[in-house]
Amino acid sequence: MIKVNLLPGAGGKSDGGSDFNFGALLSSATAGIRDKFMIGAIATVSVVTLSIAMLYMGQAAKERALVERERQAVEDSTRFKVVLAAKSKAEATRDSLYQQVAIIKSIDASRYLWPHLLDEISSALPPYTWLTSVTQTSAPPSSVATDSAQAAKAALARKNGAPVKPPDARLRKVHADSVLAAASRSTKFRIVGHTVDIQALTLFMKTLEASPFIQNVQLTRSDMVTSEGKEVTEFNLEAESQVPPPFLIKSVSLAVGGN
Repeated sequence: MIKVNLLPGAGGKSDGGSDFNFGALLSSATAGIRDKFMIGAIATVSVVTLSIAMLYMGQAAKERALVERERQAVEDSTRFKVVLAAKSKAEATRDSLYQQVAIIKSIDASRYLWPHLLDEISSALPPYTWLTSVTQTSAPPSSVATDSAQAAKAALARKNGAPVKPPDARLRKVHADSVLAAASRSTKFRIVGHTVDIQALTLFMKTLEASPFIQNVQLTRSDMVTSEGKEVTEFNLEAESQVPPPFLIKSVSLAVGGN
């Protein structure tokens, strides 16, 4: 049998096998990409692919961290739910007690106001001078009027079918502060009386002004009138109460005798 070798340069090789030339194969593969633009395009695609892979891994890591933080936050919320509820209840109780204490203080501050004022007025009254009236000209320094107005407003809202929301902690605190502020306000009053001696009126005004419970004594009117057939001087005095220094207030225990 005759064998024909069609590959040039392959002569002289044995018929039993053939050699594979890797260098020639690599040279033929890279022969088509010797252009510099083709090389740049391949490098750009490689860099973009690597960047996308790195960004994806970074975002995946952030997602895992956020999921873990969310899970931890849910667990903390569940754990402290009872504590937060107890805290809210304690704050509501505190605000309610603060308001009640403010009301009690306002009532207690004005409880002995008029006994002190009347005692000071009676002690300062000079001879040949008598009073016809002592009237209060300012609003009472207590929370009764404010609470009554709020109760009437709530009753009207319920009658009209409107929802009535209970005051929150801030409103209760504001109301309690207003009650304490009202209790600390001075009480204005008017004194109307007669005197037969104008010097006695001057002495009466000076004695009232020196009292630790009374301030801003002013004469608003003074006229000559006839009382029981005699001419006397009728006067009107405007004054205000004041809180005396603590060392002038004496607390005495009241003992009630029994059988």
